[in-house]
Amino acid sequence: SRSAATIIGGLSQRLTRQEAAEFSFLLGVPTLTAATCLKMVKILPTLQPQDYQVLIVGNIISFVIGAISVKAFVGYLNRYGFKWFGYYRIIFGAVLLFLLLSGHNLHDL
Repeated sequence: SRSAATIIGGLSQRLTRQEAAEFSFLLGVPTLTAATCLKMVKILPTLQPQDYQVLIVGNIISFVIGAISVKAFVGYLNRYGFKWFGYYRIIFGAVLLFLLLSGHNLHDL
């Protein structure tokens, strides 16, 4: 995953676990911003005036929840390291690979 690659890259450059995780999340900001801008360009002509308030509130809530999630994840990594996160990623990837190879349509999940 992108996050694993950037965290491992950060660690290989002698960053601390916290610095590497924060670096990884910060690298996602330009990508997420570009994706949001592209989506806004596509949907802006279809929005009604009352939709703007919902859009603004949704973005504020998403930002707050995202910031809390990043802080919690970085705190988790500082306390426990990458070991359990790595196990989770391997198990989750194996389950997805099994579902894909057994013919399940992953878009239906």
